[in-house]
Amino acid sequence: MRDWHQLVQQRLAGLSIEDSEATEVFEELAGHLEENYRCLLKEGLPEEAAECRALGYVGDWQDLKQKIESSRNKETIMNKRVTQFWFPAFLTLALSMVLLELIEFFGPKPWVTPMLGGERLRMTPLAVVYVSWLVLLPFIGALGAYLSCRAGGRSRIVFSSVVFPIFPYVAFFVIGLPLALILDDHVAHNITIPAFFVGLSAWVILPAMALLAGGWPVQYFASRRLAASQISGG
Repeated sequence: MRDWHQLVQQRLAGLSIEDSEATEVFEELAGHLEENYRCLLKEGLPEEAAECRALGYVGDWQDLKQKIESSRNKETIMNKRVTQFWFPAFLTLALSMVLLELIEFFGPKPWVTPMLGGERLRMTPLAVVYVSWLVLLPFIGALGAYLSCRAGGRSRIVFSSVVFPIFPYVAFFVIGLPLALILDDHVAHNITIPAFFVGLSAWVILPAMALLAGGWPVQYFASRRLAASQISGG
């Protein structure tokens, strides 16, 4: 009787995917061919004819090989994106938001900008600075960098995942606030220029620096360790 597993291995020799994935593909395709072959035998076809018909279902083996490689490589790339960027990024975002909520609920109280230019700034969220939040953000940045580095993320990916928590605030200052100023006169009259820059610093610049202060050392030592292992391995 035909060894379908061996036949598939021969027809798909040199498949450019991981060995474990190649074994899985061989077994799955061999099982599918054998199942078709047995069904054709039950229909009354001779063994040789059933074998040719079963193989005919595959079509062009070279084309099949290219489709398998393309599909598996895309899947691998997507898995890497999830483990190297999306998971660390959303984890740092979630932790930073939870931490901010806890600080707002339990304290300590935020620092509100004092007198600037002889006039007291209007009490808007733009002029509020959560100092304790900024102090704790480096630990979250370090965790995000560690997870991204452990998954094999490059520097750009690591740092992007580390500063991901500031993206909602960037969107607010770049898109949300200008729209509010245009559409609502009340907002325009209650936000001063100094308060805007204090808010930009408090919610974008300083959090980014705090996150990177924790993430950069982790990425630096991880890259040094990887370089050392490559040298020793070479």
